[in-house]
Amino acid sequence: MSARYLPVYGILLVLLILTGLSMFTVSETQYAIRKEFGAIIGTHYAPGLHPKWPWDTVTKFDSRILSQSYTGETFLTNDGRGLIVDFYIKWKVKDPAQFYTATGGFEELAADRLSEIVKDGIKTVVAQRTLQQIVSSERAAVTGEMLGEASGKAGALGVDLIDVRVQRIDLPDEVAARVYESMKQSFNKTASRLRAEGQKASAEIRAAAERQRTVILADAERDALRIRGEGDAAAAATYARAYSHDPEFYAFFRSLQAYERSLGKDGDLLVITPDGEFFRYLKDAGAAKPPAPHR
Repeated sequence: MSARYLPVYGILLVLLILTGLSMFTVSETQYAIRKEFGAIIGTHYAPGLHPKWPWDTVTKFDSRILSQSYTGETFLTNDGRGLIVDFYIKWKVKDPAQFYTATGGFEELAADRLSEIVKDGIKTVVAQRTLQQIVSSERAAVTGEMLGEASGKAGALGVDLIDVRVQRIDLPDEVAARVYESMKQSFNKTASRLRAEGQKASAEIRAAAERQRTVILADAERDALRIRGEGDAAAAATYARAYSHDPEFYAFFRSLQAYERSLGKDGDLLVITPDGEFFRYLKDAGAAKPPAPHR
């Protein structure tokens, strides 16, 4: 290599270095801020290649949702019971400039500060309830209150708190058995009260049904007696009209029915005087001949 080309190569190398120092790239999963002598002069860069001054510095943050889990945190309820809570949080950077100002751009520091904020929110929610209320209440409602308590404070860090979830709630071993027994007695008392209310409602429903049944049967019996009486009256009127139409034929027909029911049956014994009215149509042929019916 000739010595006369060395200055040219040197100039090209310097230009290459200056070009590298004057450009920076941002990926799809990053936020970037540009600083000049420590002052922020550019934020919210789109993914791609961007120019800068060689003396500028660029700090990048993850723009995706980040997760962090915390286990074994202890909180006190309204009735002084200790709870061991495992929870996790999901968050993402919302304002890169504010995030850098509040945390210096360190995601670990932001996660630690967020955990303290969330712990304060959980502490506030748990301290407002007894142990029984926390166990029996809906988890979504408790989680919503926790998220609401922490979201406002998290905004000061330039981050958006996406979700706070309680994974497990446990009791210290020394109080778990006593608490469970107390809750069992309380639930048994509630169950007994509900059973008593159910039995009372059942008795009232059965009494009402029995009363309604009695009324229905009485009304049916009354209607049946009325209809039967009307039928008997109609039958009596019909018989009366037939009797008045031809009394002699009616007497003859009734006598034949009486003979059929009383004579000619094995084992029957009938004691009656021969000259009685019963044998009138058997003794006297003339009397037995019924008159011709009226037309």
